[in-house]
Amino acid sequence: MDIVVFLAIFASLFLVIGAAEPLAARLRLPFTVLLAALGILIGIAAAFFLRTDLTDALNPVAEAILGLPIRSNVFLYVFLPTLIFQATLEMNLRRMLDDWVPILVMAVLAVVVATLAVGYALAGVSTLPLMACLMLGAIVSTTDPSAVVTIFRSLAAPRRLSRIIEGESLLNDAAAIALFGVFAAFVRRGTPDPTLSGALGQFPVLIVGGVLVGWALARVGLRIMWLFERFPLAQVSASVALPYLAYILAEQVLAVSGVIAVVAAGMTLNYLAPGKLAPAAWTFLRDIWNVLAHWAGALIFVLAALLIPRMLDGVTWTDLGLTLVVLGAAVAARAVILFGLLPVLSALRLSPPVERPYRIAILWGGLRGAVTLALALSVTESLLIPADIRRMVGILATSFTLFTLIVQGSSLRWVIGRLGLDRLSPLDAALSKQVIAVALQTVREEVARASENYELTRETVRSEAKRFGERLDRAVKAAEDSTELQDRDRITLGLIALAGAERDLILARLRERGISARLAERILSDADRLIEAARAGGRSGYQAGARRSLGHDGRSFRAAVVLHNRLRISAPLGRLMADRLEILLTQRLILRDLHGFIDARIRRIHGRRVADLLHEMLDRRLNEVDKALDGLRLQYPGYAEELERGFIRRTALRMEEREYESMHDDGLIGAELYTALTQDMAARRAELDRRPPLDLAMQKRELARALPLFADLDDAVLTRLCRQLRARYVRAGELILRKDSPGRTVYFIASGAVELKTANQTLRLGRGEMFGQMAILMRRARRAEVRAITPCMLLTLDQDRFLRLLKRSRRVQKAVLEAAAQRGIAIEELGALAKSEM
Repeated sequence: MDIVVFLAIFASLFLVIGAAEPLAARLRLPFTVLLAALGILIGIAAAFFLRTDLTDALNPVAEAILGLPIRSNVFLYVFLPTLIFQATLEMNLRRMLDDWVPILVMAVLAVVVATLAVGYALAGVSTLPLMACLMLGAIVSTTDPSAVVTIFRSLAAPRRLSRIIEGESLLNDAAAIALFGVFAAFVRRGTPDPTLSGALGQFPVLIVGGVLVGWALARVGLRIMWLFERFPLAQVSASVALPYLAYILAEQVLAVSGVIAVVAAGMTLNYLAPGKLAPAAWTFLRDIWNVLAHWAGALIFVLAALLIPRMLDGVTWTDLGLTLVVLGAAVAARAVILFGLLPVLSALRLSPPVERPYRIAILWGGLRGAVTLALALSVTESLLIPADIRRMVGILATSFTLFTLIVQGSSLRWVIGRLGLDRLSPLDAALSKQVIAVALQTVREEVARASENYELTRETVRSEAKRFGERLDRAVKAAEDSTELQDRDRITLGLIALAGAERDLILARLRERGISARLAERILSDADRLIEAARAGGRSGYQAGARRSLGHDGRSFRAAVVLHNRLRISAPLGRLMADRLEILLTQRLILRDLHGFIDARIRRIHGRRVADLLHEMLDRRLNEVDKALDGLRLQYPGYAEELERGFIRRTALRMEEREYESMHDDGLIGAELYTALTQDMAARRAELDRRPPLDLAMQKRELARALPLFADLDDAVLTRLCRQLRARYVRAGELILRKDSPGRTVYFIASGAVELKTANQTLRLGRGEMFGQMAILMRRARRAEVRAITPCMLLTLDQDRFLRLLKRSRRVQKAVLEAAAQRGIAIEELGALAKSEM
């Protein structure tokens, strides 16, 4: 094909893509559905003009369109990695981990169920072999729910629901393509009587291999991008190479799933890059990928749709009947997941509850698109597959896709309207009246000031003020007459607005580089959880979400504690504790700014009573943050102060940067000097972004020196003691000592508090005190149970070393005797025991 003709057609397709988006919005159709329709029309028109006798003028154009080099490899190797990689970059991985169970069920289990349902249903009514039917089942099991996600976003559907569907759309492509590869390999080899278990047995190998390839290449790619720190375009170029290298290496070299490798690479980059790349560079990279994915997604739909008339050539009524069988089996399999398994997961609290209307919309919105057509095209191109299988797969997959796009896609918005999902809830409808009234009052004040500034004529101002005043009166009356909004609802809406303002403040500080990019995604995820918790549970949900943002009871933290306490591997725990310190410092700064938002916005909409309650709840959160910070300062003296200094320095650096920008804009400094100053600030900011490591071993020595019990030890003895002490971190509520256990260790409380229970008394011990020594000195099993009240840092010493310490330190002797007296143990008896040991 002439390169000029090819470029002309390619440019024309971009014009079609550009016109399709506004046209789809005007026709209220999903963008992908309209693209597919335009592609089909272009293909039909080209075939018509090539065969008609009306004119031969358009024959060269028609031949060029029908002769475009559209092969399955173009879709699978050029467009698919771009689409999948960009989708992983847009995912909020921390929030998706909260819903990993429903996402995996909707993505992986649903694909397997749909594949088996379609495969066995088709095998029962056709002459195709089972493996070929299962291959077709894998082809049609991949869904493209972008249309329903777009509509849900426009309807303000629950965010968690949209997130689950987005996660499904990404992972089910990967699962379906991996399954397709397994079954297609059996069909190409013509394996006689293959078993289903043998086919599915290869599935885990493909998945695990793809994950390892993607993870490894992403780590290498991130290192390269970090080396290109001052060159954003070079970073983008490296990121473009990453998904293609992962796909090719996995598919062609290692014979594992290329799609899974791309997904793993994108997720790894998404998780690690915000802490390694500058925020502006990360934002720029994602923006470029959004454009690339938009073009790739549009082109894959248009080009795939061009093939539909060709692939449906020679279709018969029998083929259409088999298409209905495939359609019925696929819909039934998806309905089993949505209406059978998903409610069970909700009942077990493994998934958020999904109302029936939303489940119906998801079922009807399970469109098939370009991926299905690309996989079907790869089958029709393979000469290793028998001709009858190639023909049947091409026709069934294409007609199935055509039905979902034309019938389901065009009627999806109508279905959502019939389900009532496009109407405001009573709560939101009542709130809208309040918001309109408050907004119009603010607008009236601003318009009055503007009118005075512009010195408009009195008649014009008076007539417009009268017109606006009538509208304001109607809005105020509607708000006052509304009885649906109760105090409880106002509190819930106020908390949602407060959590949203918290997220906005976090974003503003992130843009100003006041928050470390390393923790930005985690802090934003906590803010998103708070919004959803307030929306779902009102006051109690908001409070639970606030407590969760303070805590650290996740799986990674528990694993780090085990590594620290049992294996003496302290780096993971040190990193997590440093993260927590930085997060708490950020929370305190953000929360202090929210009082002004309550007075300026929420009070005007929901009244004084709600505003006062929100002030009280906010003060409570601040107190909890301060308590947590005080506890960490005691555990890690000096480190929190170092982080606070970093906050001050970043703020000062941003102010300095603003001054230079202002001077440059006013012409006070030239471009050369401004460039030199910005480069110097970039170097200083990079230095500030390198957070000092939290060395738990060094902190252990600082904690030991700060304990009054060890104050009478000279430096040499204290140094030796620090080497013998073991640091143990204990979470709040954790059982430290069990009753009747053997006494072999003494515990010194470096920070936190514990509760000691015996048969006849309960004691609370705090910083500087010790426990566990009585069982050693009395030579008996422990008679007390000790549990942590707050997170604690304990220093432990074994029996022999404690007895040697007891011999050297009078302060420790005195503390032992005072503790014995407090617990009712005879001092004389204990003193004799202590002397015998010494």
